[in-house]
Amino acid sequence: MGIQVKICGINSLEAADAAVRGGAEFAGLNFHAGSPRFLKLELARALADRMRGRARLVALLSDPSDDAVADAVRWVRPDLVQLHGTEPPERVAAIRSRFAVEIVKAFAISEASDFSRVRIYEPVADRLLFDAKAPQGASRPGGHGNAFDWQLLGGRTFSRPWFLAGGLTPENVALAIATSGAPGVDVSSGVETSPGTKSTTLIADFIANAKATQFASKARA
Repeated sequence: MGIQVKICGINSLEAADAAVRGGAEFAGLNFHAGSPRFLKLELARALADRMRGRARLVALLSDPSDDAVADAVRWVRPDLVQLHGTEPPERVAAIRSRFAVEIVKAFAISEASDFSRVRIYEPVADRLLFDAKAPQGASRPGGHGNAFDWQLLGGRTFSRPWFLAGGLTPENVALAIATSGAPGVDVSSGVETSPGTKSTTLIADFIANAKATQFASKARA
């Protein structure tokens, strides 16, 4: 399987069209109220309906209540729910079971020891996502455009598919994949011209550059 791409924080019809036109496998819709990419339910449903069947839909929440998950599931009918907070494994398992939805569990990474928690989540999550830790005092856990040391992932194996996130751009995504060995990449702020404003050109370039990396790898093999 080639590199899989997730465009997160989609908040316009133009961005939705650019993501699916470029061949992104996953499209993220953000329900974290502190994010500049936060979506009201009506727009989220319109975007989901536009992309349904063309990309797998991911509803992003952080330490959500059952009511918040229920609203996202009812309005968007996502393929996956991304939990981007401090949810313990028991909470992840409960959401997965109650709402019958696949789970992406995000982990904040800054040093090797941050991977120690991953194993206890693998039985209850369907996919993993490794993002840079948010700056101190930040109002949201992700979407800051920061990267962690991708070499920390070198040689690590996981029982679930995973995404690399944090600080990725069209210019560095190839290096990030080569350094980390990531089978999938996730981008939000790296394809924006300002916080919350997606660029269709940057989306297209990011997807193309990520996908080209898999072909370059095959050519060297």
